[in-house]
Amino acid sequence: QVQLVESGGGLVQAGGSLRLSCAASGRTFSSYAMGWFRQAPGKEREFVAGISWLPGRTNVADSVKGRFTVSRDNAKNTVYLQMNSLKPEDTAVYYCAAGGSLSTVVTGNGLDAWGQGTLVTVSS
Repeated sequence: QVQLVESGGGLVQAGGSLRLSCAASGRTFSSYAMGWFRQAPGKEREFVAGISWLPGRTNVADSVKGRFTVSRDNAKNTVYLQMNSLKPEDTAVYYCAAGGSLSTVVTGNGLDAWGQGTLVTVSS
C-alpha cells in the first residue's frame, strides 16, 4: 500500500503562491489516481483537485479553478498542487490522497491512503 507525506505548506500573504508536494512510497504510485483535499477550522473536508494515474486527466473544484493546478511526476513518485492568487479563505490543512480512479478520488470516499496534512495559512 502506498504511503503519503505532504510538504510545502506555510504562511503566505493574500495574492501569493505556494506549491505543495506529496511524496509517495511504494512501487505502485503510478497506478493510483491522486487527489488534494482541504479542511478549514470548523468546516468539513472538501475536494480541491485530482489527477488520474495517466497524467492529462484532471478535475479541479470550482472554488479554486483558474488558481490551482494539480500535476504529477511518476518518476519521482510525487504529486503537486500549485496554488496561485491565494485568498484568506484558502486557509486550511491540505491533504493528499490516493485512490483507484479519478472519479473515486473526486468523491473522497473509499480512498486507499491519506497523508498527514500540511497547513496553509493565507493572511489578508
